[in-house]
Order: sequence, then structure tokens, then C-alpha cells
Amino acid sequence: MPSLPDVMTPDAARLAARQANEGSGHAPAPDADQDALFEFLLRMGDNALILGHRNSEWCGHGPVLEEDIALANMALDLIGQTSLWLGLAGEVEGKGRSADDLAYLRDAWDFRNLLLVERPNGDFAATLMRQFLFDAFHYHQLTGLLKSADQRVADIAAKALKEVSYHLERSAEQVIALGDGTTESHRRMQDALDDQWNYALEMFLSDETDKAMADAGVAPDPASLRAAWDDTVTSVLTEATLTIPDSTYVQKGGKQGTHTEHLGFILAEMQFLQRAYPGASW
Repeated sequence: MPSLPDVMTPDAARLAARQANEGSGHAPAPDADQDALFEFLLRMGDNALILGHRNSEWCGHGPVLEEDIALANMALDLIGQTSLWLGLAGEVEGKGRSADDLAYLRDAWDFRNLLLVERPNGDFAATLMRQFLFDAFHYHQLTGLLKSADQRVADIAAKALKEVSYHLERSAEQVIALGDGTTESHRRMQDALDDQWNYALEMFLSDETDKAMADAGVAPDPASLRAAWDDTVTSVLTEATLTIPDSTYVQKGGKQGTHTEHLGFILAEMQFLQRAYPGASW
């Protein structure tokens, strides 16, 4: 008869390791690339989550019924993508956190979204220009992710790209219609472009996480997407008779967890229920 394992003697080393992990911000990763992959997935999920939340704020306040519904639908698309990206992030992290845990139980400094997407909606022109500038980046980013060495990433990108292709088509049409519309609509769209431009350029700043993902074949380096983005944006803005700002200054920090005060207000509203009633469900 084989001897049974000793279950009565505590494994001190294992218990010490577990206790150390419970007190840390991140689970231990088998190698640096796992940490980078977790960071990358947070960036993908947080961009979709925060922009989706911003778009949802228009529900019931759109300038016309069709735009109201369209923004709500895009918000739902982005929140659906958030669930996939943050769900995979939780799996990679290995601490048992779900997509909901990562969305509702992190503080502002743990979020990795671009500053552009957390900015207040402003008027409809500002919301529309922000959406277009991000859609153009998002489209080329997801297209590059179709070739990801991580099949899970490629699968999520393939699903999201169908939705984002429509988002880009729609926001580009609206930018052209309003940019090349009345004197008032042109002025508002140009003001929105001038205001958003320096925030949009953060999309192409690469850091160590981006380089690690590019070296591993998981994701394209954001800097490599600039030429394709420039082609898309220049074509649409030219047809819209808008002038591209001549500025290279970049508002940055969101990808590393340094945010504007606006994110705190978003989280205060978005996370209230789970913070006030942890684990609440219906």
C-alpha cells in the first residue's frame, strides 16, 4: 500500500510565500514578459473601459436621437471589449481577479488608459473628434494585433476589429460632415482638433512595456503605427477642411498611471456600487 502524503505538518516555506504574495500589488510572474503582458492588457482594457464610460454619459443627452443611440451602442461595444481584455489580464496575473475586479476595485494610479480618453466630453464636437482620433489608432492597433504571437490576444483583436472598423467609418463621416459643414460647425471641429491633438500623440509614445511586447511578437510597437494613423487622419481631416495642428508637444503619463483629476471623478461614479457594497450582484 503506498504511503499517504503528510498533510499534518505545515509547509512553512509555502505558507510564507503565499503570505508574501497576498500583501503585494501583483502576483509573482514567471518572467518579466508576464508583467509586461499584464500591463499591456490593462492598457487595452482601460482605454476601452474609460472611453466607453465617457460615451455612455451621452445617453439621453445626444444632440439628436440617432446620435444618442449610436454613442450608447459604441459604449456597449467598448465595454464588451473591456471584459475580454481585462478578463485575460486577470488570467495572466494569476491572482484570481476577474474583469469586474480590475474594473471596479482598482485606484486611479493603477489605471493605464491614455489621457485622451479620460478627458471630459465637452460639446459634441469635442466628443466626436476624440472618438475619431482614437478610432484611427485603435483600428491600426487591432489590425496589427491580428498577427500576435499570443493567440488569445489575436482572437480578441479579431472580434474587436469588426466593431472598431464601424466606429472609425462612422466617426470619420461625422468629422467630414461637420468640419465641412456650416461656419459654426467648422469652428467647433477645429477647436476640438486643436484641443485634443497633443493628448492624441501619447498613443505613439513607446516605453519598456511596449518594447517588450513588440520583441515578443505580442503587439506592434505603438510608434510603428504613426505613419498609418497619419495617413488615415490626414485624409479625413483634409476632406473635412480642417487644419492639422503644427505641434509635436505630447501630454503624457496615462499609460504609466499618472492621470488628470478627471479620472478620479469617473471612478467615483463608475465604482461607487462595488465600493459601497462589495460583491453586490443581481
